[in-house]
Amino acid sequence: MQDAIKKHALINAVEYEGKANPQAIMGKILAENPELKKDMASLGKEISKIVKEVNSWTLEKQKKELEKFGKIEKPKKEQREGLPPLKNAEMGKVVTRIPPEPSKYNHIGHALSFLINYLYAKMYKGKCILRFEDTNPDKVKKEYVDAMKEDVLEYLDIKPDKTVFSSNDIPKMYEYAEKLIKEGKAYVCTCSVDETRNLRHQGIECKHRGQNVEENLKLWKDMLGKKFKDGEAALRLKIDMQALNQALRDPAIFRIAYVVHFLQNRKYHVWPLYDFQNVVEDEICGITHIFRSSEFRLELQNYIKDLLGFRMQTVVQYGRFEVEGAITQGREIRKLIEEGKIKGWDDPRLVTLKALRKRGIVKETYYKLAEKLGLNPTSAKIQWHMIASENRKIIDSTSNRYFFVGEPIEITLNKVPKKIVKAPLLPGKKTSRKIPVTKKIFVDKIDFVQNKGKEVRLMHFCNIILDKKAKVTSIKLKDVPKIHWVSSKNVKIKLVMPDAHEVEGLAEPDVSKIKPNQTVQFERLGFCRVDKVKPQIIVYYAHK
Repeated sequence: MQDAIKKHALINAVEYEGKANPQAIMGKILAENPELKKDMASLGKEISKIVKEVNSWTLEKQKKELEKFGKIEKPKKEQREGLPPLKNAEMGKVVTRIPPEPSKYNHIGHALSFLINYLYAKMYKGKCILRFEDTNPDKVKKEYVDAMKEDVLEYLDIKPDKTVFSSNDIPKMYEYAEKLIKEGKAYVCTCSVDETRNLRHQGIECKHRGQNVEENLKLWKDMLGKKFKDGEAALRLKIDMQALNQALRDPAIFRIAYVVHFLQNRKYHVWPLYDFQNVVEDEICGITHIFRSSEFRLELQNYIKDLLGFRMQTVVQYGRFEVEGAITQGREIRKLIEEGKIKGWDDPRLVTLKALRKRGIVKETYYKLAEKLGLNPTSAKIQWHMIASENRKIIDSTSNRYFFVGEPIEITLNKVPKKIVKAPLLPGKKTSRKIPVTKKIFVDKIDFVQNKGKEVRLMHFCNIILDKKAKVTSIKLKDVPKIHWVSSKNVKIKLVMPDAHEVEGLAEPDVSKIKPNQTVQFERLGFCRVDKVKPQIIVYYAHK
């Protein structure tokens, strides 16, 4: 049994950048040996133990260990290209929407949701509308609108057919509200917030529920006429105060808030709540298909659509996109920024689009992930290796290779066999770079400590006995450890790592030719994105 677990752990580790997933191993073992379900606890412990050991090995060692099991036949999977077909979709008639609330910065989960809407509109040659849902005036800001436009239009390269702001349609929302009042389906309530909460919890009607249409119309006009202060009145739907679903216990659909709005200034003070605004906007925009995460409840919005005689869109629900081990909640990030624990919304420890863009994640990666993860009904756990794997496939062939030494140790060669070394600029292509050679060179501290006194190969150059005074043994390629290096002709670089710590190091002189936004690969270290070149070259680490 241990051999079977080890084999599957190695297969999984090699496939996913050296990190095996115990849950994936469990599934494979149980599929082969269903009788082991009787003692899942013992099996789980054994799997955890073996996976821990396998994950502690280098990828090279994992590959060698896997070879001991002979040729591994991978099961052929029927892979679907792109997203699955949509229900009730006619070519040229599908209309979707990207509906962000501009109250925070977007993260990768938002990006994938946006792309699902956009890609389906493109698939059916329909339309996609970018709609800023800006009717929560306490939270929305122009800063977030600008950031989202940059993320959606520039970074993700989404080209919406139209861009709208929900707050521009507030007069139309007032018309629908008045219609409901006249039909006796909504009433103005002046109970306090606490009183309303308690009555809804208990399923008890408040005294305002019995007001006639004329009274409610007068109070509605008083709301619009600034006769009430913040929070003193709300327009509520008259549904059922004993409904099992508490969301249907006479919910508020308009509230009062005297707030300066970034777009409307002080034009409005009676604001629609999310569900009402959302329903009206979908009708105005002519939306045919709505994509929502599966935890979203549809009952209230469907009830409002029915009351107003609106069409019912096709609603497609899918699992949330969750990034494993990452903070995505806006309020948590905001607090960390205020406390000085992270530097901002583009801090490399975050998975906001600002942070990922800075680290060199390219737009095509999101498109690939959106198509792969698609409309899975269960929550999709996005692990960093998935992002890195897709990104690497895209940038590998265009990222120039260079040497970078993070913790430089100076050594002196006893002789210099060559003055210039030629090294590949891009693997598989004829382009090359020239690395000047000097008697004094720099190697990484970790390589020096691990290989001092041993024969090593200076990559693309020669073999030496590594020491402060190093002896050149030959230029012939040998089966000895390879290490990277730079000569005394170099450029200084600041490298920002994923945990936000900064490494001041040296790189070969050709690095001075790189430009902002370019991705490069520092050999033996990983892919990086160039953020600035003046006054100092600053690069952000992306992934292996």
